[in-house]
Amino acid sequence: MNNRAAIAAAAPAAEAERVEKMGRNNSNSIFCLLFLVNFLNLISTKVNGGGVFQVDYKFAGTERSLSALREHDSIRHLQIIAGVDLPIGGTGRPDAVGLYYAKIGIGTPSKDYYVQVDTGSDIMWVNCINCQQCPTRGYRGLELTQYNPKDSLTGQLITCEWEFCKEIMRDSSSGCTSNETCLYTEVYGDGSFSMGYFVEDFVQYDRVSGDLQTQSANGSVIFGCGAGPSADLSSSDDALDGVLGFGKANSSLISQLASAGRVKNMFAHCLDGVNGGGIFAIGHVVQPKVNMTALVPNQSHYNVNMTAIEVGHAMLSLPTEVFTVGDTKGAIIDSGTTLAYFPEVVYQQLVVKILSWQPDLKLQIVHDDYTCFDYSDSVDDGFPPVTFHFGNSLNLTVYPHDYLFPFDGLMCVGWQNSGVLSGEKTNITLLGDLVLSNKLVLYDLENQTIGWTTYNCSSSIKLKDEITGSVHLVGAHSIPSCAFSQSAQKAFIFLLLMTLLQAIFTGL
Repeated sequence: MNNRAAIAAAAPAAEAERVEKMGRNNSNSIFCLLFLVNFLNLISTKVNGGGVFQVDYKFAGTERSLSALREHDSIRHLQIIAGVDLPIGGTGRPDAVGLYYAKIGIGTPSKDYYVQVDTGSDIMWVNCINCQQCPTRGYRGLELTQYNPKDSLTGQLITCEWEFCKEIMRDSSSGCTSNETCLYTEVYGDGSFSMGYFVEDFVQYDRVSGDLQTQSANGSVIFGCGAGPSADLSSSDDALDGVLGFGKANSSLISQLASAGRVKNMFAHCLDGVNGGGIFAIGHVVQPKVNMTALVPNQSHYNVNMTAIEVGHAMLSLPTEVFTVGDTKGAIIDSGTTLAYFPEVVYQQLVVKILSWQPDLKLQIVHDDYTCFDYSDSVDDGFPPVTFHFGNSLNLTVYPHDYLFPFDGLMCVGWQNSGVLSGEKTNITLLGDLVLSNKLVLYDLENQTIGWTTYNCSSSIKLKDEITGSVHLVGAHSIPSCAFSQSAQKAFIFLLLMTLLQAIFTGL
């Protein structure tokens, strides 16, 4: 999420945006109503002697503007246990919202928080009490919660003498003296930010205990208590409670849990670009088998050496050092970015080669950034797959239905030109969810390697328990985005009780 490689495109017309929001809100309200009715009917069936009930909801992303996609990318730029199953929701499709998030528990007693899963940033933070700019409702109507350290029996402030704070402040020019609260400012590539202070508390998570089974567990984690996000981060359209940083630094959640001996320093995600949600797990993945390649050393992100790009069966003719920009070497793998960005020389060749398969297309430039055209046939039949080649013979193939997406009756190319970006983002190579969706991506930080394979992200993977040697299944999730307010929850409970009473007396 740091150095987010995107810029905001022109904002859509106010009326179009209003209509779009009405559509999203109505869709969410209809789902909530249907969920309530079906749940009550199922309860009634159960009481009257029917079978067990199960409510499943597969997330379907709502269409949004291309401007919002770019804006989103700008913003986002004990003993070892068997593993952790982290339920996720959302979708990374460019023609939908382009956002994956997880639900975690924080504090004692635990409260639920919705946080964006981001392998491109190193700090976990949630909005805190007294934040004046923080919305109470966010992405697709989710009810947001502000964390209050005083409400948790296990919450405590982090002061400057803590080793964690000393390491965070090591490269900072700001002074921090003993007994003062340890402050943080997380600044992203477009200038948006979250600022506040560090706290320590228990983070609740689901420990893998068997095939598709979990038990509640917790670990002490230091994270940011956000006192004031910038306006970009508090937009109610895609706002969440915070960000779950899964970066390489010692401050990230995975690094803290691993250093405390709670988990293996390995995790994997499989982002479902079809149904939404997917798989996110901490631990040793033993199935499917994944070919790995070395991470580029001395880089702040998950960088890998890209060696070639193949369009169809033709290799692009690229300069040797094209994937090295200043101190940044290789391609950045980042689940917090929706699209994929390439240096100008790569972008130009890539798009020209793809469009040469349909030379009669009439091209249109939408929002100054997207190359679009009218096309009604199967894109997989009319355009070539694109294969990225990396070290150790690791390849990553992206199909036309992944890199082309519909918008306003047109088909648009999801590749982006990083040559037009400013500062240290200029001409970087960054692979986001456009490339990573529908693939199991495995991060082995103990051996400093990364790998992936095409996979059905609605299925399951296998994690190995390093203590017992047993292997357990971890399945996919898709967190429903409908959330009830406290008043709605009380009304729901009242209706539920009335239905139960009616069913009981009717059966007497």
